[in-house]
Amino acid sequence: MPRLLTIEDHRLEESRQRKKHWKRWGPYLAERQWGTVREDYSKDGAAWESFPFEHTHARAYRWGEDGIGGLSDRHQMICFALALWNGRDPILKERLFGLTGNQGNHGEDVKEYYFYLDSTPTHSYMRMLYKYPQAEFPYARLLEENQRRGRSAPEFELLDTGVFEGNRYFDVFVEYAKGDVEDILIKITAINRGPELAVLHLLPTLWFRNTWSWGKDLRRPIVRNAPDTPGAVCAELQHWEYGKRWLLCAGQPELLFTENETNYARIFNYRSRTPYVKDAFHEWLIHGNKAAVNPERAGTKMAAHYPLQLGPGDSATLKLRLTDIDPLGGMDADSPMVGTITSPAHQERAEGVPGTNDFAKGFDALFVQRQKEADEFYSSRLAKELSGDAHLVMRQAYAGMLWSKQFYHYDVHTWLDGDPAGPAPPEERWEGRNREWTHLYNDDVISMPDKWEYPWYAAWDLAFHTIPLALVDPDYAKEQLILLLREWYMHPNGQLPAYEWAFGDVNPPVHAWAAWRVYKIERRVRGVADRGFLEKIFHKLLLNFTWWVNRKDPDGRNIFQGGFLGLDNIGVFDRSAPLPTGGHLEQSDGTSWMGMYCLNMLAIALELAKDDQAYEDVASKFFEHFVHIAHAMNVIGCDRRSLWDAEDGFYYDLLHLPNGDEHFLKIRSMVGLIPLFAVETLEPEIVDRLPGFKRRMQWFIDHHPDVPEHIEMTQRSARGVRRLLSLVNRKQLKRVLWRMLDETEFLSPYGVRALSRYHLEHPYEVQVNDHISRVDYEPAESSTGIFGGNSNWRGPVWFPMNYLLIESLQKYHHYYGEDFKIECPTHSRRESDLWQVAAEISRRLTHIFLPGKDGRRPFAGSADLFNKDPHWRDLVLFYEYFHGDNGAGIGASHQTGWTGLVAKLLEQSGE
Repeated sequence: MPRLLTIEDHRLEESRQRKKHWKRWGPYLAERQWGTVREDYSKDGAAWESFPFEHTHARAYRWGEDGIGGLSDRHQMICFALALWNGRDPILKERLFGLTGNQGNHGEDVKEYYFYLDSTPTHSYMRMLYKYPQAEFPYARLLEENQRRGRSAPEFELLDTGVFEGNRYFDVFVEYAKGDVEDILIKITAINRGPELAVLHLLPTLWFRNTWSWGKDLRRPIVRNAPDTPGAVCAELQHWEYGKRWLLCAGQPELLFTENETNYARIFNYRSRTPYVKDAFHEWLIHGNKAAVNPERAGTKMAAHYPLQLGPGDSATLKLRLTDIDPLGGMDADSPMVGTITSPAHQERAEGVPGTNDFAKGFDALFVQRQKEADEFYSSRLAKELSGDAHLVMRQAYAGMLWSKQFYHYDVHTWLDGDPAGPAPPEERWEGRNREWTHLYNDDVISMPDKWEYPWYAAWDLAFHTIPLALVDPDYAKEQLILLLREWYMHPNGQLPAYEWAFGDVNPPVHAWAAWRVYKIERRVRGVADRGFLEKIFHKLLLNFTWWVNRKDPDGRNIFQGGFLGLDNIGVFDRSAPLPTGGHLEQSDGTSWMGMYCLNMLAIALELAKDDQAYEDVASKFFEHFVHIAHAMNVIGCDRRSLWDAEDGFYYDLLHLPNGDEHFLKIRSMVGLIPLFAVETLEPEIVDRLPGFKRRMQWFIDHHPDVPEHIEMTQRSARGVRRLLSLVNRKQLKRVLWRMLDETEFLSPYGVRALSRYHLEHPYEVQVNDHISRVDYEPAESSTGIFGGNSNWRGPVWFPMNYLLIESLQKYHHYYGEDFKIECPTHSRRESDLWQVAAEISRRLTHIFLPGKDGRRPFAGSADLFNKDPHWRDLVLFYEYFHGDNGAGIGASHQTGWTGLVAKLLEQSGE
């Protein structure tokens, strides 16, 4: 693919070379800042209760901002989002509502419907949809019904309340089109889908993140009323970081002003610092308190009030513009220079950008042009042979991933120490959460798993995000991987931060895998191999690898522990807590992840060694370490058992009791499939170019007679000897796949389950101190409270693990070729090679989102609106995981992060 193909490609190149900062503005607002660890200053770490939803409209945030369909600069100094009121709600709708981890019957959960429909990588064009009920929003009912339900019942959703019956709701589309780096046109379109006249108040809102109330930086920005321009009212912004900006609002809306300051009287029952506070617009509009807004028409928060009455099927469009063009100097639409530029970054504007007084033909034409450019960009990346439905799924997957960028700010030392202008935090915090991470200072735009349910980065989620992101923006993918390895993220001991609830938790070590994949994806799509990136990340990963070896293999036996490793409730015990039996676990997944880590690092070292022989020795180290792990995992020694159960033909965790007894925990789960991930082929043309590595490898093979058990060699290649490095040998592979491809066990119609369906009728039980712990097959939500109960690895289908299984099968096929065949599905009497098996699993996964013969998209479950209504049926939600039997979406509903891998699957394997 040519490096510069479309106009959007040119923007990406300008951004990469730092000629123009196209990514300075983007969808960087969170969808939920409340209930986060960052905003929690309690002594006991009760984040949900410390800053609840009920405080959000009246209490200033310390570390970030949230909003609906919002936009901000990359440091979130200036924020823009949409507020709404239907004339019935008790509060202004300024942010998305959901239940906390303690309120929901399956943990935290957003209770709204919104969809990310489009975005280019530079955010030159963006579009989203929010569905707003015309009836009073059922806040109380959602809370009460979910609290009434137990863990065995499904979640009670907004659709279940009946507020969308009769189509009594508004579709509200928010679109952005960049005229240039600092010139953003905004279009908000509201449509009444209902059968009756309905009232809707729209309040496009602009505000500054509160950086001045904490006693560290007293500089206060300001937004004030400015002279009107023909056809629009105007507000002028002044910020020390960006100079002057203007927000132009077409028509004659009333401009409201207040401060982004806490209403202390409402929240804490004592006097506020200013009479004009954060919830002023709520008071002004809903309660008619006209004194709530600043009559001087200035502050740090403003909104334009557009009252609408829409008949059935009617629509209204609001047009706004956030720009650094002086409104009065930019009114000549025919001039090649479209206005006076007042920002520090003085540069000419592109032709075709409308004048500041043009909210008609020129304004609309720019949206048409930017949408056309977005279509051209994705047309160059979406396979033409795919169906229109597949293109729709891919386009919304990419949109969700790009909209899920978020400014994330967290200075752990300051957070623990408290602010000069605030009360001293309780001393107990220095013995609590994240106390060992005081070096951590985050102030970046980061790819989030889900900006409402998980508005904080997670190390292993992020690695998976970068794979599809690399197809559209390799630079951003690489930046994300490097970011977590920087000194202000990575712990001095080499550990990567897991997530803000517990940075010291352990996620699977997939960073090296992601870096190697992103490197190869960029080489393919751009024709350029970024060896500098690979070398930079490799050196930092050496520190992380050493941490793993020292901390998770304390006995030096090449068998690893690691805790829950991202699989939450997959075990019969909480694997991150001390075992109720005493003793310790030798983990099949922990050991397998390290085998995979070795092979990823080996592949990177061999690539770097092509230009620098110094890496040959490092490659030898990872080759030998892998062999030791493979031997320890599979071979029964005189003093211990392996993790391979020859009787069952499966891998299990091994429980070591204090009295010296050892027992397999015979749970047929993803834990026993993860060994498949550790596979790599050594090609002769690579090995032969590296004589130092080749000599050391041959010496190692000659002096370790058991090596052939873990390295297969063949003369299949005309170029020489090919070698397969794998934790799982050919015989074991047949037996593991026999279970994995059995539809009564792992293989569902929608991918590979995380737990075998065998456990539906054969639950696994362990009795400890008169208490029975058990693992049942649960294809939907979890019935346990382990890790908050909002994730379930006991039966559903998870995209990241399925993606790695598919990739591993392709690698096995690359070595074995068409000679290796297996029944797929098991008992079907239809044999397939491993490439065909990988394609079959991929097809099952992608069909979660594609309409079946009945026209229904399985992710939507039984929701008729999503399956039949023309205003819903083409809207896709990328859930966290999926029902193990019917493919319905479960968990976080906007986890495009790793579920966005569906775009990569469609790209590589089709439908």
